[in-house]
Amino acid sequence: MAKKADLYAELKKLDKKTKLTEKNTIKEIEAAIAEIKNKVVETEKPKEPVETVSDKEHYAKSGKRSKKHEDEVQAEMDKEERKVKGDTKPQSDEKEAIVKKGAAPKIRPKSERKSKKYRKLAEKIEKGKSYPISEAMKLAVETATTKFDSTVELHVRLGVDPKLADQNIRATVSLPNGTGKTVRVAALVPENDVKSVTTAGADIAGEEVIMSALDKEEIKFDILVATPSLMPKLGKYARLLGPRGIMPNPKSGTVSTNPAAAVKEAKGGKIEYRVDKQSIIHVGIGKVSFGAEKLTENANGFFESLNSVKPPSLKGNYILSISATTTMGPGIKIEL
Repeated sequence: MAKKADLYAELKKLDKKTKLTEKNTIKEIEAAIAEIKNKVVETEKPKEPVETVSDKEHYAKSGKRSKKHEDEVQAEMDKEERKVKGDTKPQSDEKEAIVKKGAAPKIRPKSERKSKKYRKLAEKIEKGKSYPISEAMKLAVETATTKFDSTVELHVRLGVDPKLADQNIRATVSLPNGTGKTVRVAALVPENDVKSVTTAGADIAGEEVIMSALDKEEIKFDILVATPSLMPKLGKYARLLGPRGIMPNPKSGTVSTNPAAAVKEAKGGKIEYRVDKQSIIHVGIGKVSFGAEKLTENANGFFESLNSVKPPSLKGNYILSISATTTMGPGIKIEL
């Protein structure tokens, strides 16, 4: 019994969770001890190295992601070794990499990126010089670079603050010689006014015709004139007309009790101008084909209108700078 007790104590040391008890036979306890000892011996045996079966397993065990990565590491090591020896000349592989990478391209000045024709015409304009309106219009005609009939534009920087309601400049002006553009005018008027607006030059007229076109989102006009009585009917089309800038507005003269006169003005060259967030007004005053004299008359007509809407509360200079240009043409400074 003493031998059985000793064997059972040894088994408990080796495996505390054993299911055997002192009631089991000596042979059963000895067999359990032998089994535990065999397991311990097997775990202590050194594992035989497993042969690599693929490049993927090899690179995974070596800490390198791929053969390409191994080559890059080797190339880096060779480069460091050459540095130590004092050989700093790049090898053929490194030369190829440098050629492929290339140096950052030099950014040419904006003037050099223009066409030869543009640069040749721009030479007619003296840098830093401001020209009278008549001379500026003459230069604008001479420096037009396009094959089509370019628009002559004025860009006027004002000393106003557009965030203030009384300094948010917005007005209309009828240019003496028109704009040179073919303007399609629609008139939303009662049936008894259709004949008068059509005679005045309206391309589309009548309540039913325009409403059915707006329902289909067909906008075949550039300016929409309406009478005050029919303006409420355009409320549901605000999202359609507003972003396109053709929603009738009393300030622009497109909401009028005399729609025939409004249509005539729109067809005759009436334009709307408005200061933007940067306090600048951009406006087209005609075509190059007008010639310098007619363009000068249009420019003077615009400046008369602009001066007439000068805010009374403005302190300081009203007009800060003026420049003229043609479509894709060089800028010309104008005297204040």
